[in-house]
Amino acid sequence: MTLHLIPFGLFALSVALPASALAQGAHTTSAVELAREAGRLQPGQWVWAPEISPRGPVLVVVDLSTQVATVYRNGVRIGVSTVSSGKPGHETPTGVFTILQKDPRHRSSTYNNAPMPYQERLTWDGVALHAGGLPGYPESHGCVHLPLEFSRLLFGTTQLGGTVIVSGRAGEPIAGVSPGVFSPAGERRGTHVPLAPDESYRWQPELSPTGPLTIILSRSDGRAIVMRNGIEIGRARVELPDQNFETHVLSYIAGAGGAGGHWAYVAVPGHDGDQGRPLDMSIADKARIPEAFRKAVLGAVAPGTTMLVTQAPVLPASTGGKLTVLASEEAK
Repeated sequence: MTLHLIPFGLFALSVALPASALAQGAHTTSAVELAREAGRLQPGQWVWAPEISPRGPVLVVVDLSTQVATVYRNGVRIGVSTVSSGKPGHETPTGVFTILQKDPRHRSSTYNNAPMPYQERLTWDGVALHAGGLPGYPESHGCVHLPLEFSRLLFGTTQLGGTVIVSGRAGEPIAGVSPGVFSPAGERRGTHVPLAPDESYRWQPELSPTGPLTIILSRSDGRAIVMRNGIEIGRARVELPDQNFETHVLSYIAGAGGAGGHWAYVAVPGHDGDQGRPLDMSIADKARIPEAFRKAVLGAVAPGTTMLVTQAPVLPASTGGKLTVLASEEAK
């Protein structure tokens, strides 16, 4: 399976859109390298890599200061897109919102029956996520405009009652919710706590006893972090082989008859050739991981567990920079 865009027929939607709407934003996902920093995305560009975390609760975070939306599933970032929020006098409100309504063919009852494809309503007085113009600055009447194809993919991923966090202030970059590797929901639950100087690992499966599992390995930070059902349950200091500096996603595949299993690469945008290739265990054997942590994680791994290996940092930068994911970087 590759990460090519899903045909419209999958959602069985027949959406009549004007030509201007069809031109809104890039038609295809950018490669993961382009999302190393959200600021590198040009207006209308986006990255969508759902295979990084195929299952789990979904959270959308909109940062008005950077005009970027980030999508998390199972607490791990799977997508990022440029947006256009409310212009002066019609500013998009900040806060934590619930998706109240979803309508793929919505038209505005306030603004001359204007089309708002793939609308996801956040307030009953008119604020929503939907496809719209993306000039590179705030220009809506309060809604959050998304690229058309990204809005379609997001529409197919979220559910009614889902959470959307809107933070920051357009035109004033500030230290707020960081659209990085982990969702801010984990921070509110008290997870994502750094290891103490004398801690080599932490394992707390009781924080989330069941649910989909995602493992994140950061070469640059030397950390392994485990998320289950959107909550961090473990982290450890690790040393990873540095044969390459690309982003890789792997999935745990069950063996024949349910016996054993193995890790195989999953394609991500820009790396479609990875698909199905088994993990070279000679490389895996070179990783240095606390033995007790390794055994605990292996005991929790099940078919469908995903693992993200990235050069991108997952620890807060000393300069206060944002965390990154969906990223790779050539060796310097």
